[in-house]
Amino acid sequence: MTSTLPREPEPRDPMTPDGASEVAAVRLRALGRSVAATWGTAALAAVLFVATLMIGKADVSVGEVVTSLLGLSDDGGIDFIVRDLRLPTAATALAVGAALGLSGIIFQKLLANPLASPDFVGVSSGASLFGVAGVVIFGLSGIGTSAMALLGATVSAVLIYLLAWRDGISGYRFILIGIGVQSFMIALTGYVISRADLFEVPEAMTWVVGSVGHAGSTELRIVCLVLLLALPAALVLTRTLHVLELGDDTATALGTRVEVSRIALIGVSIVLVGFATAAAGPLLFVALMAGPIAMRLVGGSGGGLLAAAFVGASIVLAANLFSQHVLPEPVPTGVVTGAIGAPYLIWLMVTANREGRGG
Repeated sequence: MTSTLPREPEPRDPMTPDGASEVAAVRLRALGRSVAATWGTAALAAVLFVATLMIGKADVSVGEVVTSLLGLSDDGGIDFIVRDLRLPTAATALAVGAALGLSGIIFQKLLANPLASPDFVGVSSGASLFGVAGVVIFGLSGIGTSAMALLGATVSAVLIYLLAWRDGISGYRFILIGIGVQSFMIALTGYVISRADLFEVPEAMTWVVGSVGHAGSTELRIVCLVLLLALPAALVLTRTLHVLELGDDTATALGTRVEVSRIALIGVSIVLVGFATAAAGPLLFVALMAGPIAMRLVGGSGGGLLAAAFVGASIVLAANLFSQHVLPEPVPTGVVTGAIGAPYLIWLMVTANREGRGG
């Protein structure tokens, strides 16, 4: 007597009605996961934003925060605490984190490497160098410092792009050259700070270890405006980004102007990281962490750009809360992001190497 093993069902042809409906169901589930992840990260960022307004030497309730923000409060003391003391810090953390998260995922998708990040390949360090030079050498502040930071990010990115170009851009080569440029920029930043006057050192040090608590109203308005303009631009370019992920040859065959599209996306990323650095200094590893976390949450089904922005905002808001209210003594926000990001970077390099994405 012979036994018959059950046969595995053959895959359905997607061209048939049953196959088409199965593909549509898979896409619908993927879309649902992407939307749920995006809304979930947005809710987390909102909770941390409100928590930043609530927690301090004088705690404020959720109701008092909401009524104060809506202008419904009759308590001048609460309004002063919420709007004047805590709102600038919370808004800076939200905007800067979102800008860094969005910039990071654009870099990572564009170069097809999770280690590609503007704060890891020298773009942020270029913004820091020029920001320090603006403060120490030229005595700038406000818009002037923001412009210098943007210029520094642009110079670094152009330098890395030119050095990495060899009949196209390789993500691995881009990263290695970026690390070298980063080390050079950091060394120059240390030299410029060593030449600063004593009263300039505290402001200049913001550009070495970032902190969301030092941004002025001008820098905050600028980074918020840039984020509002750059986010729609990034979403418009999402389709082009998906095509570029298929490889230069495939993208060219599909009619995409590869280098023009790549430069446009890098330009959006540079603007975001330049003005974010101008507002808060170099918050290390935020751009590096936000993208991979967002992609794991959305399951690789969607673009993940919005989710990455919300994850970046959540990281900075959480790091600021931890640095100011959990540690025995307050420290700059960048100290906490660096402490979290260093082991994350090691883990990411190990996993990327195992999966064959490390070069």
